[in-house]
Order: sequence, then C-alpha cells, then structure tokens
Amino acid sequence: MGHATKIQLIKRKKSEQWYVNLPAAIANAMEFQKGEIVEWFIEDNQRMILKRSDEIVSSMKKKLNTKP
Repeated sequence: MGHATKIQLIKRKKSEQWYVNLPAAIANAMEFQKGEIVEWFIEDNQRMILKRSDEIVSSMKKKLNTKP
C-alpha cells in the first residue's frame, strides 16, 4: 500500500531546501524514533531508498526477540 505525500520547497535569498514529510502511518509502522538519522540513496529517476542504520535495526530485533 502506498501513501501519497507532497514535496515542499522553501526558497530563501541564498538557498533553498526541499522537504518530504513522512506520513504518521508509515512512521509508526516502521517504529521510527524522534531524531533518528536515516540515509537517502538514489536508485534511478523514480526511486529513492531510505536506509536506517544497522544499529537501530539490530536493536529493534533484540526488542522483538525479548517479548513473550
């Protein structure tokens, strides 16, 4: 299932910044934490990959394995 989101552009005198908001349903499903750092990779002109750090993913797996 996909979630549509709008790309926003903030233009300033000397710079511009692009924003992509992550829908709450996606952030909750991925269990993102406030302030978490992610990395973007460009696959081609239609696809970007958002990658989490391996440390975050491994800590999430440890939490899942300790639940009854």
